[in-house]
Amino acid sequence: MRIEGSAASILAAERVALNFAGRLSGTATLTASYVQELAGTKTRITCTRKTTPGLKLVEKLAILHGGGHNHRFSLSDAILIKDNHIAAAGGIKQVLEAVQRNVGHMVVVEIEIDGLHQLDEVLQTGGADVIMFDNMSTEDMAEAVKRIDGRAKTEASGNVTLGRLREIASANVDYISSGALTHSAGTVDFGLDF
Repeated sequence: MRIEGSAASILAAERVALNFAGRLSGTATLTASYVQELAGTKTRITCTRKTTPGLKLVEKLAILHGGGHNHRFSLSDAILIKDNHIAAAGGIKQVLEAVQRNVGHMVVVEIEIDGLHQLDEVLQTGGADVIMFDNMSTEDMAEAVKRIDGRAKTEASGNVTLGRLREIASANVDYISSGALTHSAGTVDFGLDF
């Protein structure tokens, strides 16, 4: 890469620019290794909400440059119902019905489950476009995908490592989300020479 400007301006911005370039290149590089590991499967890799404060947009851009996909940019993009939401609403049926009453039909709704015991209630109640499997075994995820039978997209999350990607993908999930893409990516070493 080549840059032009006054020597004083370049030197003043050097370290910050190199830090950004190194960090974001590390994120893109790690994402590319996850994407490569999933090659030949239907499963796509996405980032999570675990981004660095103030850097969310550029980290998510780095994910895209690495060949990955973004989960969502903000709370307005989709509704993600987590275990605390389920508990606060009094159960799966209650939270899904409340969401159906209060949001427009164009809003994507995702619900997190942590076991097969929750799946039937989600399917019977309806209203979930995506079902996230949180820290579930590969066997349970494969069973859940069979039961869902195309009625919703599926996402695996929790305990996702590069070494487990193919195993998780063998459950035939649509997406694997990994916070490691942003919170555990290394940096690429860059330098600046005049």
